[in-house]
Amino acid sequence: MFFRRIHWFLGALALLGSCDARHGLESMNRGLTIAAAANLTDVFSEVARAFKARTGVDVIFSYGATAQLAQQIDNGAPFDLFAAADTKHVDDLVLTRKLVADSRRVYALGRLALWIPSAEQNEFREWKDLGTAKIRFIAIAQPELAPYGFAAVEALKNAGLWDRVQPKVVYANSVNMAKQLAASGNTEAAFTAYSLVLHERGTVLQVDPHLYHPLDQAMAIVASSARMEEARKFQAFLLGAEGRAILAKSGYSAP
Repeated sequence: MFFRRIHWFLGALALLGSCDARHGLESMNRGLTIAAAANLTDVFSEVARAFKARTGVDVIFSYGATAQLAQQIDNGAPFDLFAAADTKHVDDLVLTRKLVADSRRVYALGRLALWIPSAEQNEFREWKDLGTAKIRFIAIAQPELAPYGFAAVEALKNAGLWDRVQPKVVYANSVNMAKQLAASGNTEAAFTAYSLVLHERGTVLQVDPHLYHPLDQAMAIVASSARMEEARKFQAFLLGAEGRAILAKSGYSAP
């Protein structure tokens, strides 16, 4: 029963994501369009408002797992800028000339977090508690799609907990969907981006950064973009004082 319910929930989220993506593609003629990793969902909304106030340029986002967005760009999706959750997918697209090489920038260092939303789990303070019966299911973004999912698995393995918790893991298509699984009560816990949960209720534990490779997040302009000047303005804004302040407030470190 649980897995039928969770499969329905994941399907509904995927459908909403595809609708958002279609809406974004249909709206591309109205502003700068950015393919953005799901961990940026909250912070980039604020960045876009500040950027428009400064420049008058509208920004339209299409959020998703980094690997999926990279594939869309590789297949010719008409984005102007790609903001990934890692450096690898950007570098791979630079090598194939789908992204402009001299526009490649590392804009933030992300942080992985474990979120336990239920007030009943407030006694949760240590990693070992993931093995208790109170934690039945743990949401993690699919490692092959999302750098934060890969980091979560890496951290669990390095902490010596993977064998104990692997049977509890439920995979989501992105870190934002992993968060939604926990928020909806389908799982008791979620590994997600710290930026997505730093203001949420419940218990938020930042994962020791020594347990996973650094989440350096890179961006670059899409080679086929017709809005390169606006894309470079967005990059400059994000890397400038105002953009960095918004990123820092949302839990990101400067690269």
